Amino acid sequence: MTSGEIIKNDIFPVRPEDTLQFLLDRMAEYKVSQLPVVQNDFYLGLVVEDDLLEHVGDEMRLEAVASKHALKLIFAFENQHVYDTLRLFHAHGLDILPVVDEQQQYKGVITLKNLTDFLAGNMASDAEGGIIVLEIGNRDNSLSHIAQIVESDNTQILSSSVRDFPESTKLEITLKLNRTDISSIVAAFLRHDYIVKAIYNDKRGFDTTRDRYDQLMKYLDL
Repeated sequence: MTSGEIIKNDIFPVRPEDTLQFLLDRMAEYKVSQLPVVQNDFYLGLVVEDDLLEHVGDEMRLEAVASKHALKLIFAFENQHVYDTLRLFHAHGLDILPVVDEQQQYKGVITLKNLTDFLAGNMASDAEGGIIVLEIGNRDNSLSHIAQIVESDNTQILSSSVRDFPESTKLEITLKLNRTDISSIVAAFLRHDYIVKAIYNDKRGFDTTRDRYDQLMKYLDL
């Protein structure tokens, strides 16, 4: 899915000739702390609430303070993947993200709600199913092997995500599966020496699996 597919146009852009009080009123109305500035459909940048607060109460126009408080040229192209927008939201602490075409013509914005709605649907969060969290070394990231273990038990992976940790060689892989009876899959991961960090929504309950597996291994070593 691209950024252009989840654009919303219920947050209207402002113009350089608008007053600062008008901008602050619109921010309060939309419950955001940034607004896109557009002139003749050309995107100029984001104006940020903190840069306007020192002028509260006057009728100064945005263009009069634009040189003092430079607009933030932050945007996504309409053909960029939505995952890129997630990175921009996180990197810049945004409430909204303007979307433009290749000529920097303004197309609309993506809001945090748009983004969370997409992620919820894309990660199958509404679908019932068990969740398994694995810990692996970053050199052992074989998603094909992980998928093979799951699919060999007549189960599908609805979604997956990978999390890395600074200054660590470990990765955390989260799997959302299409069934809630996942005890046999957890057991299969343990047999293949995967570290199962957490299990969620397992209707049969499998919190003692690791202990029982370790006890069995100790018994076999005797």
